[in-house]
Amino acid sequence: MNYREAGVDIERKAGALKAAASKIKETYTPEVLRGLGAFGGMLEVAWLKAMAEPVLVASTDGVGTKTLLAAQTGRYGGLGFDIVNHSVNDLLVQGARPLFFMDYIASARLEAEVLAQILASLAEACKAVGIPLLGGETAEMPGVYQEGGLDLVGTIVGVVDKAQVVDGSRVQPGDVLLALPSSGLHTNGYSLARKVFAGWNLEEPRPELGGQSLAEALLEPHRCYLNEVEILQREGLEIRAMAHITGGGVFENLPRVLPEGLGAEIRRGSFPIPPIFELIQRAGQVPEQEMYRVFNMGLGYILVLSPDVASKARQRLPQSYPVGYIMEGSGIRVV
Repeated sequence: MNYREAGVDIERKAGALKAAASKIKETYTPEVLRGLGAFGGMLEVAWLKAMAEPVLVASTDGVGTKTLLAAQTGRYGGLGFDIVNHSVNDLLVQGARPLFFMDYIASARLEAEVLAQILASLAEACKAVGIPLLGGETAEMPGVYQEGGLDLVGTIVGVVDKAQVVDGSRVQPGDVLLALPSSGLHTNGYSLARKVFAGWNLEEPRPELGGQSLAEALLEPHRCYLNEVEILQREGLEIRAMAHITGGGVFENLPRVLPEGLGAEIRRGSFPIPPIFELIQRAGQVPEQEMYRVFNMGLGYILVLSPDVASKARQRLPQSYPVGYIMEGSGIRVV
């Protein structure tokens, strides 16, 4: 017997990594000491001495069953942006900036062409936010994963000066919720979306989606909000709290950043709901409460700002929407 007969092809994986090596190395900054091929990535962080009290912030997350739609349609080019942007946003909530990213790709069988596409996508996404793809792991595990299945997970590490941590402690009743729009489902709710659209033609252009196909709308990459937050911070505008609206929707994610005793009210009609959500709700007869519990509904990222700062922020971020306010109590109401 040999390893290939057992379901693991080392040469195929090595070939895909070699094909993507140049793109991965393009993400390296001068601080990278060891990267691809090392047992552990190495990043020099001597510049952290400029911070009074540097705090490391780390997060791990995955793309979930969006990978099944990518496999079904053969469209893998956005998955790297999904996991990198999702991870950057999670750090950003606490005011941190990313230092580096690491990936984990696993399947029953790693096709060389698919692996190369995903690695290239990861590299492009890291390069777009200015961080190195410092390392990762690719694993073939027949018997653990179903044939055709794929798991894509990422770990990100960032840093913030302790005095600059955004922790929600200054949030007050009357503060404004300023939302930045999502690009679609991002990386959440795909198990429900796939069930709703089971048997549908994913490639057919649909008028209700503005001519997009279901495949295009559902696989639209997760947005990154780093640039928008930096615009406000460069202007010296105080951000009291931030929430990345991921799994659990606004009902579960916004309360995570609010002090005890405070909740929020969100107004229907104050923000545009992307057509893909309306199609999911109609086609699956999904109750509105369930839609807001599962999906972001167009609310990709929420900033909590004082009323005067919110007015200034809207001028800097014309694509943002005031969608509600902080109130005494608990929980989130959509009214």
